[in-house]
Amino acid sequence: MSWLDGLSWFLLLLGLVFFIAGSLGLLRFPDQFSRLHAVTKADTLGLGLVVLGLSIQSSWRETLLMLLIWLLVMCSGAVSCQLLARFSRDAADAEPLISHQEPGQTANSTSPASAPVTKRAE
Repeated sequence: MSWLDGLSWFLLLLGLVFFIAGSLGLLRFPDQFSRLHAVTKADTLGLGLVVLGLSIQSSWRETLLMLLIWLLVMCSGAVSCQLLARFSRDAADAEPLISHQEPGQTANSTSPASAPVTKRAE
């Protein structure tokens, strides 16, 4: 085994470590913003290391294709993370979409049965 093979395997295994770290961050971090950060940063770096490890063993065309895929993943990961974080922040500030009050229930009453019953004149 040559030193290029050893370097390739080292980069592949290091990329795998970053993928595992991003997955553990997704499971262990407390809020959605920390989880998004862990997944996007660690997975992008992990994919970069995997691409670098594979590019050592491949032709220039395959390397160019892998680099273009990595660039696409970096751009789409950053954009999707930004959109998810913005949606999550805006959803936390907004009113709830579903009201837990029944029709005819006031804010002070605890059940619809306690609301006064009124009859319409027919």
